[in-house]
Amino acid sequence: MSIVLKVENVEKYYGNKGNLTKAVDGISFQVMDGEFVGIMGASGSGKTTLLNCISTLDSVTSGNIFIKGQNITNFKGKGLAKFRRDELGFVFQDFNLLDTMTVFENIALALSIQGVPAKKMESLVLESARKLGIEDILSKYPYQISGGQKQRASCARAIITDPKLILADEPTGALDSKSAKMLLDSMCKLNLEQESTILMVTHDAFTASYANRIIFIKDGRIFNEIRKGDSTRKEFFNQIIDVVSLLGGEMNDVI
Repeated sequence: MSIVLKVENVEKYYGNKGNLTKAVDGISFQVMDGEFVGIMGASGSGKTTLLNCISTLDSVTSGNIFIKGQNITNFKGKGLAKFRRDELGFVFQDFNLLDTMTVFENIALALSIQGVPAKKMESLVLESARKLGIEDILSKYPYQISGGQKQRASCARAIITDPKLILADEPTGALDSKSAKMLLDSMCKLNLEQESTILMVTHDAFTASYANRIIFIKDGRIFNEIRKGDSTRKEFFNQIIDVVSLLGGEMNDVI
């Protein structure tokens, strides 16, 4: 297995010398090809800031982030935009679908930007939709489908360019429990069958239990890490709850 993501002693500060906030404090870890890794932490722990740095939406104060051996902290301007477009897939809590476009057009958007021919684009969209089980809604608009379908459409859009890394930020945050389970089952399928590498930020223990490894962050630092191994998802969920209790978080924050 090769290293997809390598985070090296990353720090992120906000503010100035008189009022300095250290959001990420010397974090280092790796994600291997085909892993499904979750990042957990209470609100304000630094988990979203860390994801923003990995996704190139924010810059680090110090340290390095490598994706498939490329140091993304050195990228700027058009090079950065191209890398983000071609190598990363994004799944956001609020779906980020365009209401004036059909589901098909939303999924195809990344290919349109890359200049992929229409004939090839159609087959790629159909394949991507099939993996997420949404072939029957491609002609509909976002306002005509459920939240769960919107998020699966967002996932289909994220994987269509065959990115090196899929980044998911609270992907179940806006979903009901049934829709959340359907989405997480789809993400697991992508991870197992397509060997997609996924890094997911969540505060929810049920959502986190679908990952294979969890990195816990507290006050901008790595607090603990656990692996699912041969445990059942229920057993892994209980392990996650145990660590969360050590973090000092209230149960209502994670369930």
